[in-house]
Amino acid sequence: MKTILVPTDFSKHAQWALRMAATIARQAKGSLLLLHVVEHPSIDSFNVEGQVATAIGWEDKLYTLKLIERARQQLAQAVAELSDQGIETRVILRMGNPFHAITTEVHQQEVDLVVMGAVGESREGQLMHGSNTDKVIRFVKCPVLTVNEDPGDKPFGDIVYATSLAEEEQKFGYIVKNLQELFDSKVHVVRINTPLNFKADREVVPVMEKFVNKLQLKNCTIQSTSDIDAETGIVHFASKVNASLICMTTHGYRGLKLLFVGSIAENVIRHTQKPVLTWMTRDQAVLQN
Repeated sequence: MKTILVPTDFSKHAQWALRMAATIARQAKGSLLLLHVVEHPSIDSFNVEGQVATAIGWEDKLYTLKLIERARQQLAQAVAELSDQGIETRVILRMGNPFHAITTEVHQQEVDLVVMGAVGESREGQLMHGSNTDKVIRFVKCPVLTVNEDPGDKPFGDIVYATSLAEEEQKFGYIVKNLQELFDSKVHVVRINTPLNFKADREVVPVMEKFVNKLQLKNCTIQSTSDIDAETGIVHFASKVNASLICMTTHGYRGLKLLFVGSIAENVIRHTQKPVLTWMTRDQAVLQN
């Protein structure tokens, strides 16, 4: 986690995300990329370099230039504060579509982690708007950490790793392990039994033990628990162990499949105040021995 992208609209949720990202960057000896997008009706985005060629009419140009100047001042203030903490930070100011801007920078900057607020509040360019957060989770190819509350300055304590035990999760398992080692955390590996996807403990627990041993996870517990659905079970279990972070993969469903199947990860984010680390994978394999 050497390069961490933090999209911001300067709302309180974005500030909480920045604080979380700074904590990780300090521990991982990484750097931050602070991204702000001046929203403009467009399907793409571009770097801001003073001119506002896409604005129509002098009133639009003047308003947009004021937004850009204010954003530059806010970004400069954030960089100064992070510099005082010894954190290397670069700023990126773009104009256009926030989702396009985030995915573009993830690719161009070879980002290891995106940290962003779950929602936003600013009127002009709600970068953290729920729909943008959902799309980022579904499309980017690096882990995404969404933040719902002020994390304070405390490091991660107990981490819940909700797993389906799919083989495609192994890469994400090492990401969770890396985070655990950075903060000397305890990991609770859990699988949620549901009425539509039930497996007896005698079948599941040996597979979970094999999964954990393959990752060489230390200081961890293995839990198999039941609930009405996966998202409810994950939220309840995280509350039970007083977790400071929930980790889980998401299938990245889109279109009609998303409409009918839904996203467990996105539902968890909506129903918990805890930060949630997600990583997108598709066509996950079924539970295997």
